[in-house]
Amino acid sequence: MNSRTSPARRPEAGAGAMDASETRTEAASESGTARPLHEFAMAFTSSPRGARLARRLVSHRLDAWGHPYGSRVNDTLTLITAELTANAVRHGHVVGRDFHVRLIQGTDTLRVEVTDTRTERVPLLSDREPPGDAEAGRGLLIVAGLATRWAVAPRVGAPGKTVWAELCPM
Repeated sequence: MNSRTSPARRPEAGAGAMDASETRTEAASESGTARPLHEFAMAFTSSPRGARLARRLVSHRLDAWGHPYGSRVNDTLTLITAELTANAVRHGHVVGRDFHVRLIQGTDTLRVEVTDTRTERVPLLSDREPPGDAEAGRGLLIVAGLATRWAVAPRVGAPGKTVWAELCPM
């Protein structure tokens, strides 16, 4: 396997395989890349362990693609992934269903997508900060502050939603 292929058919411990070509055309048209340079996609158990594994694999894949550990790009996209996967586990969890992560590197954009099967809990696109004593509610503000752009889209072909974020580091 080289860095130009998706490990989607190679399951990891605690994670199921995902077909990386499911939404390739839709994401490519949204992110402005006709064909991604690199792509990684995998399904993860909807648990804190699954979110942690997703974050680590995204960081590892970015390193393999030339964005070394500790670099601004790797740290930023890893933090964005951590926030989105934590939200998928906390707010998008459906018993017996996994969440999916897809990482795409285009010519000038890196994009991470996190898909869960919960349709009725769509995050609000708000820039309002929660009250000072609230213990939660800042994750998407962090994503908005770090990402070049982000949004929520309905999941294609199945119930759920995809929250995606892009970073234009080039």
